[in-house]
Amino acid sequence: MKDTKVISLGGSLIAPQGVDIPFLQDFQTLIRNYLDQDPERRLIFVTGGGGPARSYQEAYRRLVSAPEEDQQDWIGIAATRLNGRLIQGIFSDYAPDPLVIDPSGEVPFTGRVLVAAGWKPGFSSDFDAVLLAQKFSAPQVINLSNIPRVYSGDPKKDPLAVPYDKMTFAQLQKLVGERWIPGNNVPFDPVATKKAGELGLTLIIAAGGDMKNLACLLTGGPFTGTLIQP
Repeated sequence: MKDTKVISLGGSLIAPQGVDIPFLQDFQTLIRNYLDQDPERRLIFVTGGGGPARSYQEAYRRLVSAPEEDQQDWIGIAATRLNGRLIQGIFSDYAPDPLVIDPSGEVPFTGRVLVAAGWKPGFSSDFDAVLLAQKFSAPQVINLSNIPRVYSGDPKKDPLAVPYDKMTFAQLQKLVGERWIPGNNVPFDPVATKKAGELGLTLIIAAGGDMKNLACLLTGGPFTGTLIQP
């Protein structure tokens, strides 16, 4: 039986400003070791936009008197696809299928790794990750970014913000809101949060730069992060 895991891979890890080559080298080594240990293991990576998305969206907002949300989303989607092409190239021997840009249709998954990116305006690539988890019967989504846990507020701005080890989707929804705003810096997309809760998925939010922690996440060991369940 195939063991399929879905990872929403934050663009803040792939390209916080420029491409983070040291991170990708370590990440590639860990992922290849994980896959080589068991031929039944498969991974779906859904890439975020990161620094390129933020900088180009900001440029658009500064250059246009009445910026449109759809245009900002399309700019962000282009960045996710650039990052997706990079990840697909790194794992090309494991990822023979086309980059997924529409998770709602037929999606071939013939290799060990499938790479997806942004689809259309109205939500982030987190939502694509949730749809692909549903499509390929993966019970959980692992969201990797540059934050180790979900906090009650922005710890950079609120010294009293506290981290959560566990929470429900209702609690997360209250924290992130109901509406997706392009470029909004939240732990998980509000639209994806609602869908994951409806599907009864498990969501884990953790820092992607800690390779030992990531290895534990993949193999079911004790980890540092926030576990979100219905």
